[in-house]
Amino acid sequence: MEVRSYRDLMVWKKSMDLAAAVYRLTRQMPKQEEYRITSQMIRASTSVPANIAEGHGRGTRKDYANFVSIARGSLFELETFVLLVQHLKIADDEQCASILEQADEVSRMLTALRARLVPRT
Repeated sequence: MEVRSYRDLMVWKKSMDLAAAVYRLTRQMPKQEEYRITSQMIRASTSVPANIAEGHGRGTRKDYANFVSIARGSLFELETFVLLVQHLKIADDEQCASILEQADEVSRMLTALRARLVPRT
């Protein structure tokens, strides 16, 4: 399949699914977390597909690879928040586990994308 847009990228689609799952999870979290960890989780999760899209729109492979790296950083930030939420027992354990599985898949895809953008010399 030819990639005409970032919307054609499976990693972008999967990261959008991940962000949607985070939104669903955070809706169920205690209201007092809204301006604490909940907002940070949403920001980190939406940053992943946003950085993939922005990188795709950049002029060079090097720039694109940099934005993919930023997306991975946001993904790891999200994973940390989800692990903290699990540790504090303020969200459904099964939903957290599912989000962590999705994040792991997106992480592998981002790693592969970055490797294609910046081949080893």
